[in-house]
Amino acid sequence: MAIKNDLSFVIDSQLSLYEHQSTYSPNLPLPRFIIFYNGEEAQPDRRILKLSDLYEVEEEEHKLELEAVMLNINAGHNPELMKACRTLADYARYTACIRRHAAEMPIEEAVERTITECIREGILEEFLRKYRAEAKRMSIYEYDQARHIRQEREEARKEEKKNIAVNLARMGMTAEQIAKAVEEESAVVEKWLTERS
Repeated sequence: MAIKNDLSFVIDSQLSLYEHQSTYSPNLPLPRFIIFYNGEEAQPDRRILKLSDLYEVEEEEHKLELEAVMLNINAGHNPELMKACRTLADYARYTACIRRHAAEMPIEEAVERTITECIREGILEEFLRKYRAEAKRMSIYEYDQARHIRQEREEARKEEKKNIAVNLARMGMTAEQIAKAVEEESAVVEKWLTERS
């Protein structure tokens, strides 16, 4: 079909998927959801993610459930899958190479060096030769985006610790007790309490 009738976009860090149908179709709930994970947090080769695990109110029977299979596609994971799909295995090697170089040099240099090495070693060679500029741009963007998300999470955790510290101080706990509770240095907790008072 030349018409694109499916729509997905991100709103407030949540992926929204919309399907428009002009006729009743009872098979719409049947798709299989697969997530290819290549983040830096340790994850098993395969994991089932359930929508109901995110519900804040525990119910005896969930009215809506969705399961997604998350497959870890980082280098060294899911060897059978990687053996069956060379492009995916090459992508895992490409990503691992960027991360290795990015630990030692600016991301732009790391991506450029990775692309050159991968072409020389036959990893995604045809794709990288043809789309070098686009691959470089997207790789830098994805790396920066992942770093940005990590920083936001760290800031959110720090803010949560600050709020807990303030609440514990109101309950009469000392800075040293609070520091132990939130696993932070006493001097840091004292600074937070001074800022919030």
